[in-house]
Amino acid sequence: MRTLKTLFENNTRWADGIKEKDPLFFSKLSKQQAPQYLWIGCSDSRVPANQIVGLLPGEIFVHRNIANLVVHTDLNCLSVIQYAVEVLKVRHIIVCGHYGCGGVKAAMENKDHGLIDNWLRHIKDVRSLHRSELNSLRNESDRYSRLCELNVVEQVFNVCKTSIVRNSWKNGQELSVHGWIYGIADGILKDLDITVTNEDEAREVRGKK
Repeated sequence: MRTLKTLFENNTRWADGIKEKDPLFFSKLSKQQAPQYLWIGCSDSRVPANQIVGLLPGEIFVHRNIANLVVHTDLNCLSVIQYAVEVLKVRHIIVCGHYGCGGVKAAMENKDHGLIDNWLRHIKDVRSLHRSELNSLRNESDRYSRLCELNVVEQVFNVCKTSIVRNSWKNGQELSVHGWIYGIADGILKDLDITVTNEDEAREVRGKK
């Protein structure tokens, strides 16, 4: 099928529904975007940022990749962070992982997954960093869930280490970085109790477990 008719029909119904509630919504949206939040999440199709937190288009700026990683050689992610912080002046950066993450699961396996293994190396490093804690857990399921959480903690640390975020704090910009995780099985977000608002707090991130 050359055209995905059902998706276009869904789009028309969605746009009509929005305009019923606010006839000027798209007119206003087209003139500017002023989100307060940058969401760095996983590409998993079961974790849609806007819907999870009940926000409309224009209210959250989003970057997604496999296993919600923030890698300092990833110019795509860094460019999104820079635009969000320096141009949009977001006040919150949310790193949101999820339980049952396929990228984290693959990183725990001793298998060859092809090209993606280069990306998963970053999660394997997180696993190595916390090997003692993970080995102390009773079963593989607990280790899997905990690694999903620890991966979020590490990515919060990586966000805070970027020159973009550090410079924003030096310049007195109000910016908080948060670590959350989402439960696909129940649709509920969990705050990992990590909120960083300055460089001093950033140094303590890895100590929070």
